[in-house]
Amino acid sequence: MSLSTNSEIENISIEYYQVPLSEVLSDAKHGDHTHFELILCKITCRDGTQGVGYTYTGGRGGQAIYSILEQELKPLLQGQNSNRIEYLNEQMTWHLHYVARGGIVSFAISAVDIALWDLRCKRLDLPLWCVAGGNDNKTKAYAGGIDLNFSKKKLLSNVQSYLDRGFNAVKIKVGHSDYRTDVERISAVRNLIGEDVDLMIDANYSMTTDQAIKAGQAFEQYDITWFEEPTLPDDYQGFAKIADKINIPLAMGENLHTIYEFKDAIDQAQLSFLQPDASNIGGITAWLKVAALAQANNLTICSHGMHELHVSLMASQPHAGYLEVHSFPIDEYTKHPLIIENGFALAPDIPGHGVVFDDELLRDHKINL
Repeated sequence: MSLSTNSEIENISIEYYQVPLSEVLSDAKHGDHTHFELILCKITCRDGTQGVGYTYTGGRGGQAIYSILEQELKPLLQGQNSNRIEYLNEQMTWHLHYVARGGIVSFAISAVDIALWDLRCKRLDLPLWCVAGGNDNKTKAYAGGIDLNFSKKKLLSNVQSYLDRGFNAVKIKVGHSDYRTDVERISAVRNLIGEDVDLMIDANYSMTTDQAIKAGQAFEQYDITWFEEPTLPDDYQGFAKIADKINIPLAMGENLHTIYEFKDAIDQAQLSFLQPDASNIGGITAWLKVAALAQANNLTICSHGMHELHVSLMASQPHAGYLEVHSFPIDEYTKHPLIIENGFALAPDIPGHGVVFDDELLRDHKINL
């Protein structure tokens, strides 16, 4: 039997979960998060090899992603050669391009693409970090809190828990209606963590450019590593205006869903850190393209969310900055939760992408559509 026949896609299973969070998490633009949605795409080939891909949301839109996968992409992929990852990524993109450039289609494509990469790595009997670039098997990491609704006391307790877990970099949310509240919280966190721990802040695009400049100038004194999404992610010129007026590097990427958007952001927004998310940009294939764009433009590549997968991608790249260890604990439902040692996250060293979901832990959260 030829490799092509062995690798033919024989079955695709789509599963949808709503997973509750242990507490309500809030930011300045998305409001309260009570759960996250998890959409799994399991691709089985003719020889029985299975790859598992997934995407997630902050609690909304998951059923639409499920529908695209089940009704549009599943029929398109049936019988295709799973080895042709770039070809299939292009096919999926143009199949739905007219009705949806980026957006939820990029989420759906991501789930398929990640499953295809899982298959590729398993066939090679290699871990993802090695196949994707092989620079290292570990990467610097920071703890990214969704904590705008926390009292100052709870905020400090939460940050202390990050330090206790071995992190030497942390991020908190900003974006209160009065920026002086943010200043007070940043000051308290900096006093807690000291001078040697990196501190990032994230406004979730809640500010106008003028508000971001005013706030950013007040934040400068606290040695901020980056100011993430101070204003609308589509306003590249607004980012550039902010960058010209404050002495804090800017970061964004989680709301850019095509490589072309990243190219425009690189050209216009005066960013210092790019943060693509493989769950919403078209999967590992697209994430690596953005990483290449970053390297070609002498920018640092970082990540957003899904740390259990991104740890391998970040470790694979020579120009990696920080892995975000996200507040949505997807890896608590896997058999290989993230390991932090001395501020570094360790990539799984098993064949495939290393994200192996625990069906027993997820079972009660499955939604039958």
